[in-house]
Amino acid sequence: MSRSRDRSRRHPAYLRRPREFYTLWIAATTTYGVGDIVSTIAFLRYVPEIEEGNPVVVAALDAFGLAGLVGLKIAVYLVMLWISVHGAREGDGLLYYFPPVLLTLVGLFLTTNNVWLMWTAT
Repeated sequence: MSRSRDRSRRHPAYLRRPREFYTLWIAATTTYGVGDIVSTIAFLRYVPEIEEGNPVVVAALDAFGLAGLVGLKIAVYLVMLWISVHGAREGDGLLYYFPPVLLTLVGLFLTTNNVWLMWTAT
């Protein structure tokens, strides 16, 4: 009996390769979730002469304070996680890999940028 090539019968990538799935999302959580949130909070607290540049983040901060920043980050993270899981279920590699890789790269850039701005402002 040969394996079916029908994608609807195959297990999603996150079930077939759970270590890969968790590694991708731990990297995204570490850089985008923790790194960017912590560096943004530190930036806002310790370098008040430089303001947040992202208007969506500014609106969240103005409306809800730091909880707005965290809530916004969590919302983006959950949407991207949903896209990745959906892509895995559909057998779409791009939708599976793109969200955690994008969040990791964005998190690295934003964290690095925040730390650099704090470093040069002092």
